[in-house]
Amino acid sequence: MTLICAVIGSLLAQLPYFSLFGALIIALILGMIFQTAGTLKSQAGIGIGFISNKFLRLGIILLGFKLNLIQLAQAGIKTILLAVVVVSGTICLTYFIERKFGVEPELAILAASGTGICGAAAVMGISPQIKVPAKQAERQRENEVLAVAIVAIMGTIFTFIDLGLKPLLGLNATQFGVFVGGSLHEIAHAVAAGSAAGSIGLDNAIITKLSRVLMLAPAALAIGFWYQKHSQKTQPVSDKKAKLPIPWFMGGFILASVLGTFLPFSTAALTALVKVAYIFLGMAMAALGMSVNFRVILKRGLPAFAAAFISSVILAIGVLIASKIWF
Repeated sequence: MTLICAVIGSLLAQLPYFSLFGALIIALILGMIFQTAGTLKSQAGIGIGFISNKFLRLGIILLGFKLNLIQLAQAGIKTILLAVVVVSGTICLTYFIERKFGVEPELAILAASGTGICGAAAVMGISPQIKVPAKQAERQRENEVLAVAIVAIMGTIFTFIDLGLKPLLGLNATQFGVFVGGSLHEIAHAVAAGSAAGSIGLDNAIITKLSRVLMLAPAALAIGFWYQKHSQKTQPVSDKKAKLPIPWFMGGFILASVLGTFLPFSTAALTALVKVAYIFLGMAMAALGMSVNFRVILKRGLPAFAAAFISSVILAIGVLIASKIWF
């Protein structure tokens, strides 16, 4: 069932209007629809857990083939520095605002990661670093779905806003591409908006967005260390000697990007590997959708959405200024 959701999501994401949401979001929604089968959750619980865990990691590793390190290096130090500032600044800002709005730490950091790095893939990549007790596992899955919903909806809203404001911003094609690649949440959002500025705008949007994707591995490591230290303050003394979480699958992500950059893979082979990555990630997203509690999400969602909206506005303004000054 998750494979069906992932394949349909990948196919629909190639269509003009559906492409704005991306394959992962569509797969998540299809998983939610499948959940309407009354006993699905109880009958398929083990399989859902396996797919949302193991297939997620495999998909993240294969996603590394999407990153061409030479192209990122050729983009220049300004693009890399912008990505570092955007990712670190947005994660810290969004987490701060989310907490001020009363959002729990686990949901706040997932929403912040998705907003700052690369949307749903970042949420799913960071989530394994948030180690919660077994009794909180279901609530953490709800946090994942809610965080994905936040970045999907915010990214879509701001894609339309950016396209509507494009004639008024006074940006050339390069600047507009950097602006949308540096401020929008999903790769699909950056592609949709960047294409409005032609091939130059699209290329710059993709490169800037992929520079943020490159930050996924170090961000996962840093957030894992931070969350462990943060959570130790409220854990019993017997639990405080747990090992710091090392996201080994992120090492695979980096290795895949190195292999894809320096080994003689054909363009067709790299494209196929990335498509397979999105199939595995889509299956993980569909499995997540099959286990969501809609009532709880609706009840807890408003403060998290409001905080993410404020953060997204600040992010867009900051990147707009940077694109005008530096590019």
